[in-house]
Amino acid sequence: MKLVNKKRFLLILTGMGVFIGLLLGGFFILSNHKTDVASATTFRNPLNNGGPDPWMTYYDGNYYLATTTWGGPFTGLTMRKAASIAELKNTKSKKIWMDLTPSRSSNYWAPEFFLLDGPDGLRWYGYFTGGPMKCCDNQRIQVIESAGSDPMGPYTYKGQLKDSQDTRNIDASILQLNGSIYLLFAGREGEEQRLYIAPMSDPWTVSGERALLSAPTYDWEKSVRSINQGPVALQHDGQTFIVYSASYCGSPDYSLGMLTYTGGDPLQSDSWSKSPTPVFQGTDEAFSPGHNTFFKSPDGSQDWIVYHANDSASGACDMQRTTRMQPFTWNEDGTPDFGVPVSPQVDLPVPSEE
Repeated sequence: MKLVNKKRFLLILTGMGVFIGLLLGGFFILSNHKTDVASATTFRNPLNNGGPDPWMTYYDGNYYLATTTWGGPFTGLTMRKAASIAELKNTKSKKIWMDLTPSRSSNYWAPEFFLLDGPDGLRWYGYFTGGPMKCCDNQRIQVIESAGSDPMGPYTYKGQLKDSQDTRNIDASILQLNGSIYLLFAGREGEEQRLYIAPMSDPWTVSGERALLSAPTYDWEKSVRSINQGPVALQHDGQTFIVYSASYCGSPDYSLGMLTYTGGDPLQSDSWSKSPTPVFQGTDEAFSPGHNTFFKSPDGSQDWIVYHANDSASGACDMQRTTRMQPFTWNEDGTPDFGVPVSPQVDLPVPSEE
């Protein structure tokens, strides 16, 4: 072998060694990163860089998180899936639904998913508000159904949820009570936004007229605008509550209120009593907390609230809102004690038995 070829051969071997070394080094760094993420025992809020109106659950070994998506027909509904909170913060959203029908193709607000018994057994039903590209007076409540038991789908369209008043309705959620299911949602009455309830014959059909649940009555429900929205059912030890958001979402006074079921027909407003003060409100580190949902820890021993909030009092009512979560407890009278929004500087233990 000529000398020049020997030098070239040595250079090739050296280059291959460097390449293999970098490859192995990267592999070990990646492996260690995955191990660190998987073994994390604490986390800090927020869970994302932008995600209003969050829904979250833990199901069959994984967390699932969906939030509002703004945009045109190709934006669609998205969801994150991960086995740990640390992974959930780092994973990317996956598009699970897209609809090119002009009247319902865009601006998918406040998605929520429920595992309900349908004609073909248990299926996930997704409820969200969608409308045309020109926002936002024609937003309507839509429902989709999964093909199986995977929250990620695939999904098929089931229809629009409405009673005889086919008006702008948003923030759909489901209440299961006394063997029946009900649709909870927010609708306009003039310049005011109110909470309504309607009976359902199955997970995609409203079977009667809406009934008023709550209208803004207290000053803390009328900051900037008179609004009640985002109703979500919470049940514990035989008691039923509806936790909702009050005031304008861009106001620092945006907070959570609560209705308590007192018995009787859920479609009658006098079957519910309203708490006179907010049950969850902002701090000087977490502004405008609202539009929440709830989930149980993997072992079922802890209750968690998921909500969005802003980093500043001037936070706009848009994608600047971030998803946050924290555990909560129960008072002696059986009502929830949500505490106050936890600072983003505080380490929180991950849900029990993650």
